[in-house]
Amino acid sequence: MSQAPRRPWRIVCLALAVLALCPAQAAASPPQPPDIPAKAWLLIDAGDHARLAAHDPDTSRAMASTTKLMTAYLSLRELPLKKMLTAPAYHPIPGESLLGLEPGERMTVRDLLYGLLLPSGNDAAVTLADGVAGSTEAFAAQMNQAARRLGLDETSYANPIGLDAPGNYTSPRDLASLALTLRRNALFRRIVNTPQTTLHSGDHPRTISNHNDLVISHPWINGVKTGYTPDAGNVLVASGTQKGVTLLSVVMGAPSIPVRDSDSLRLLDYGFSLYSTKQAVRGGEQLASARVPNAGVRLPLEARGGLSATVRHGQKIDVTVHAPKSIEAPIHRGQRVGVARATLAGETVGRVPVVAGRGVRPAPASSPIADVDDVLPGPRSVVWLIGVGLVAIVILIGTALVRRGPG
Repeated sequence: MSQAPRRPWRIVCLALAVLALCPAQAAASPPQPPDIPAKAWLLIDAGDHARLAAHDPDTSRAMASTTKLMTAYLSLRELPLKKMLTAPAYHPIPGESLLGLEPGERMTVRDLLYGLLLPSGNDAAVTLADGVAGSTEAFAAQMNQAARRLGLDETSYANPIGLDAPGNYTSPRDLASLALTLRRNALFRRIVNTPQTTLHSGDHPRTISNHNDLVISHPWINGVKTGYTPDAGNVLVASGTQKGVTLLSVVMGAPSIPVRDSDSLRLLDYGFSLYSTKQAVRGGEQLASARVPNAGVRLPLEARGGLSATVRHGQKIDVTVHAPKSIEAPIHRGQRVGVARATLAGETVGRVPVVAGRGVRPAPASSPIADVDDVLPGPRSVVWLIGVGLVAIVILIGTALVRRGPG
């Protein structure tokens, strides 16, 4: 008979098998980066500097007020925070961001840094530049020297403010690198994560707000700097922390502030979707074993407590046990004998004590009674009595021979 009628069933079964495999394959694949309208962008892990997504990240572009990141870098490096600086005369063009300093007004470096980074005050930038180098021209030269030292090869500075100029440009890669360098400074991290504050060291108190609206609207966003000029468009360097991971995004050339902010959020959300919490060690899990020479057994070595870590898609947690290969009894159950270390990309992410999985006593020393005990069958009490009796008989015979003397 023809086998043709059975073929449709084979096709159906094959289709069902393929469909069953598809969800598993989809689950194993990482999500794809978003398609955003900015001219250039970059997303990196602030911990290991891994590039998670990018579009044209190495092309230099006008950078607007993200220029002030280098102004902050040199000011933090060269000026005492409590030093009072005198504001020079500054003549802004319409639309510039200002702290509102009057010529001759004195303010601390710390407060000027807040005025530089939160409302993006151009007058604060000029005051800090004069305080570091004596003039904005000399300060721009120092900015370029610092850029070379830091390896920012796609960056050039023409002023400490970020106004459009032929010699004022950077790339997303360089902006990210500079922002990560600045994030090592605790005061910088505190300033750029401040929604609003009041400055007291000028002629009068000033309450200022952060131009980075995401710091206010999204608690997990913790920096860092906005910018806008006609040549640059809308620029935002943003950082955020979730799941114990900090990511940093750079968006350059966005058409509007809402688009700039949504682009940054979409990049960061995508980045965090690549991370999940994995259990490296379970509590009570046997991680290794050790010899117990004076008991003739192997001792299981267990983890006292569990250990988890946040890992990126494709990463693996390595666990190394540091414990002796040989341990002398007596050993108590739960006795600490070492430590297990979990590493991710070569960096330690956690440690957990390693303990004895059971108690072990030393093996009893050999003796005539023990030897008899090992040889003769029966209950230990009976065997022990027999052994004692044999020893007593030997002693009595020896005593009798001694009393008889030589015969």
